[in-house]
This record gives sequence, C-alpha cells and structure tokens, in this order.
Amino acid sequence: MTKHFTPAPKARGIVMVRADASNPTQVLADMKRAFEEFKAEREAEIADLKKGQQDVVRSEKIDKINTEISALQTSLDEANSTLAALRTGGNGGAGVDPDVAAHSTAFNSWFRRGERAIDANLHDLEVKAALTTESDPDGGYLVPEEMSTEIDRVVGTISAMRELATVMSIGTDTYKKLVSMGGAGSGWVGEKEKRDETGTPTLRELIFNTQELYANPAATQKALDDSRLDIAQWLANEVSTEFAEQEGLAFISGDGVNKPRGVMAYDTVANASYAWGKIGFVASGNAGGFAAPTSSVSPADCLIDLYYALKQQYRNGASWLMSDATMGKVRKFKDAEGNFIWAPPAGTADVPTILGKPVSTDDNMDAVAANKFPISFGNFKRGYLIIDRFGIRVLRDPYTNKPYVHFYTTKRVGGGVQNFEAIKHLKIST
Repeated sequence: MTKHFTPAPKARGIVMVRADASNPTQVLADMKRAFEEFKAEREAEIADLKKGQQDVVRSEKIDKINTEISALQTSLDEANSTLAALRTGGNGGAGVDPDVAAHSTAFNSWFRRGERAIDANLHDLEVKAALTTESDPDGGYLVPEEMSTEIDRVVGTISAMRELATVMSIGTDTYKKLVSMGGAGSGWVGEKEKRDETGTPTLRELIFNTQELYANPAATQKALDDSRLDIAQWLANEVSTEFAEQEGLAFISGDGVNKPRGVMAYDTVANASYAWGKIGFVASGNAGGFAAPTSSVSPADCLIDLYYALKQQYRNGASWLMSDATMGKVRKFKDAEGNFIWAPPAGTADVPTILGKPVSTDDNMDAVAANKFPISFGNFKRGYLIIDRFGIRVLRDPYTNKPYVHFYTTKRVGGGVQNFEAIKHLKIST
C-alpha cells in the first residue's frame, strides 16, 4: 500500500533568471526556478509512462535540469561555506595573551627559517602558552592557536560529517563514555507504604581512540622568505584538502583500524530486529534499486518507512545523508498525494529537504546498487561522535627534498557511533 506523508508547502514558481554564483540569493532563485521546471517535465513524463509511452527527449531534458539543480546547490553550499568561514574569524588581536603572542612569533620565525636558537625555546613557549598538556614523542611543534583554528575551520567546511555529528576536543588520546541501557526499576507507592529495592540500570562503556592523520606539504625556501606569505593560510590551504578527504572517507566507511570507525562500518540488522550495537535498516523494496511506481506503490514509500523507523525523540534533529547521485534519483520521487518529497532550500542559508528534513550530501556514501546502503537518516548529533586531540603538530624537514622544505603536519582524530538508536540506514533489497 502506498504510504501517506503530510507534504511540505509547495515552492512557488520563479521567473527564470540565470544565477550569479557569487550571489547566494540569485542562486537560490535559479534553483527554485529550475525545480519548478523539473516538476512540470517530470509530471508530463509520469503521465506518458502511465500511457505506456516514453519521450526520450523529455527524459534527457529532465536529467539535464536535475544536474543543473545539483550544480546550483553546490554553488550555494560553497557560498555559505565562505560566509561561515568569515563569521568564524579570530578576535582581531584583542586581548592576546603575551605568552601566546610570543609563541606565535617564535613559531613563524622557525617555520620560515628553522633557526636553532628559536628551536630550543619553542617547547617551553608551548607550555607557557598552554598549548600542550603532556610531552609528545614524535617531534615537531604545536602550531599557534590561530593557525590551528584556521586549519580546523577550512577542514570543517568540507566534511559533511563534521557538520552533522557532535565534535569534541580532548586532551588525551582516548575518550570513554558510559551509556545506560535502561533497567532501573520504579513503581507507584502510597505516602506511608514500604519502598522495595529497585533494579539498577545496565551500563555499557564506549571507547573512542584518536588516530594520527598527516599531510606533508612543501614550499621553496624562497617562498618562505617572502614576508607577504601568510603562513597560517598557506598551511591551512595545503593540508585542508588532504585532511578533509581522509577524514570524510573515514567518518563514512572507515574500519576503525588506524582510523575512525565510519557510520556505515557497523553491523546492520533489519529494523524490526534492532539490537544495541547494530544499526537498523529498512529495505528499499527492490533488489537492484527503488521500487517501480504503480497505482499502489511509490519509490518514496521506503523513505517514508525509513523516516518512521527512527524513534520520535530523535526525529526532531534528524537529517538525511546520501551522495549527490542518489539525491538526483530521490528528487524524482512523489508521495501518495502527488507531492514531490524533495524541496529546494527555503533560504540562502538553508539546505534542501526530503519529507521536511534537511539533506546533506557526501559522495563517500554508497551508490544505489544491490545490498548497498546509499541513504542514512538519523540524528547524527546524538548518534555519531568525532573527537579531536588538542593540537596540530608540524615537523620542519629541509633535507629530504632540496630545495623544498617539507612540513610534516599531523593531527589526531577519532570517531564512531555513540548512540545506535539514533541512526537508520536504507538497504537496497526486497
């Protein structure tokens, strides 16, 4: 039977205007215009299919508009990331601690010239600037606070999971958390009645370990001697892509061996048989993809099932996670009332929604194929934890690859599911 879902308000038609990628408002207007055009063409295609007809030209046009919508969404995401980066800048130098300032100055001189006199004092300056909590055996020095912030900020605008999950900074290599499995007894009693002893709750310990992530950018000494070179921005640009790509893949599918354990790397079980320690899934209804539309079945049915597979207390902050290609398929789906379940962003700072819930894209997610899990729906803030070991360390190497100076940059990061109830997957199966 076709599932019913209360639809979100329909987007209003927008006059076609070509977007200026530097103008988020115009990009959003173009996206809404394109989606109105997409809906009209898709409606006509569905009507033709019901008559046993198929217009190849119309199908190609729909795919082209679908691609355009995805490109517009990418432009909007990039514009929002840039604005977010500007909003999270530093404090403009106001009230800087003198020890922090001294460390920053010394680090920049060491970074540019590798002076031994400075090298001898940097560890002491790290301690005075409260940048370290314990000795570190792998050499190098912790970058200044503003440089660490710059790197983390650039990485954070690229990784979808960093936007969705809970991110915690810790001072050690391991974070332990106790989770209550319930079981505490209770009951009703009168004012003077005896209170019998109740059962105690069962606790399980979750352990999250940080693993080392590295990048090894290089610059010529001539470039480093240039006083106009912004060291913090240069290092952030050089390592951010590598860090973000490695992190992004690990947070989705990492096996937990020398890397975080990804949200898709845990054992799964049909949601009807859900048990703690595994992630429940809902089947798509088709062994190779989504169910074919009929008078009683819609390909959107499985997404509605997935929506309600998540307990109500988690749905309030829930969101969808899938690849761009999968979202292109879902954009064509309609519910039982004939409403498209995908909707464009309501504002320039918003994201698209599916069934009224925000959707994020990450191309590390599975493609739509037999026995794969291309879509997740959950409250990732409550369900997935990312831990960052405080401090990013740089080891200066001017010898290995002359005339280049390499900067072996490392950070420690971990991740894993902290609440198995808060996340559900869609499996491509019957």
